[in-house]
Amino acid sequence: MRTIAEDIKQSQFKSIEQKAGINIMYTANWLHNQIAMMLKPHGLTPEQYNVLRILRGQDGEAASVKLVNERMLDPMSNVSRLVDKLLASALVDRKVCPTDRRQVDIFITAKGLKTLVEADKSLENIYALFKELNEDQLEMLSSFLDKIRTEK
Repeated sequence: MRTIAEDIKQSQFKSIEQKAGINIMYTANWLHNQIAMMLKPHGLTPEQYNVLRILRGQDGEAASVKLVNERMLDPMSNVSRLVDKLLASALVDRKVCPTDRRQVDIFITAKGLKTLVEADKSLENIYALFKELNEDQLEMLSSFLDKIRTEK
């Protein structure tokens, strides 16, 4: 097992808090890059994959761009641009909302669902990395990350 100090070739940190923060950022970037490589053969970026997952979770119901944006893992994503790319690949469909003509409803297509299932299978390799931790450790890790994110 390599340590963060070895990976970034930094032997000292200002504090253990700094070391932990840098480790989280480094690991998040590493994980994002691994996911991006696994999604590339499916013609998806991690952000597009996230949009498709959100739409699948709608169980056939429409989703507005606003709803998708609120649920994105990266709130800085340009959802309209992502939807345009998914539309060009026929992975989503877009319709004007019948009750509010200013709103656009987005649906995942059958092709989008099929692509998502295939992408999910590819990502099983990433989630298998977490099997190095037992269930209690995974719950603790998730709880610690929640705590860091919600502390102000």
